[in-house]
Amino acid sequence: MKRLMRAVTAVGALLASEVAMAAAEPGAKVATTASSTPGGLGGQLAQMLFGLLLVVGLIFGLAWLLRRMQVASPRGGQVIEIVGSRAIGPRDRLLLVQVGKEQILIGHSPGNIEALHVLAEPVPMPANARPAAPEFAQRLLELMGKDQKDKT
Repeated sequence: MKRLMRAVTAVGALLASEVAMAAAEPGAKVATTASSTPGGLGGQLAQMLFGLLLVVGLIFGLAWLLRRMQVASPRGGQVIEIVGSRAIGPRDRLLLVQVGKEQILIGHSPGNIEALHVLAEPVPMPANARPAAPEFAQRLLELMGKDQKDKT
């Protein structure tokens, strides 16, 4: 998104420099009043509105394209996955993390992450269990009426 903003800023600066160069040329005609232009004030306003809508549409189109390209990338090839999560306090959590074939119980607090236990035998996952998601995201999906399976 930062790249997109830099590109839009660069294009704006380029257009501004072109206008400044055209105005600085000695033989260039510069319109001094709005009534001397062929569409008047209404034409200028329509042109500005069209340009604004074009830029906003381009931003949304590129954001949509970027999101579609990220979804197309393979997600199943991740090595580290959060198997389960439990809040044990307002800011403290227990996480069960799967790394390869090994599961690790991790304690997470705002300034500290600590491996509490490495499980010798992985915890079996129930067949109807959904993958762990942050509570807010999970609650939002439930309120929107979407199932976690719809995300994949």
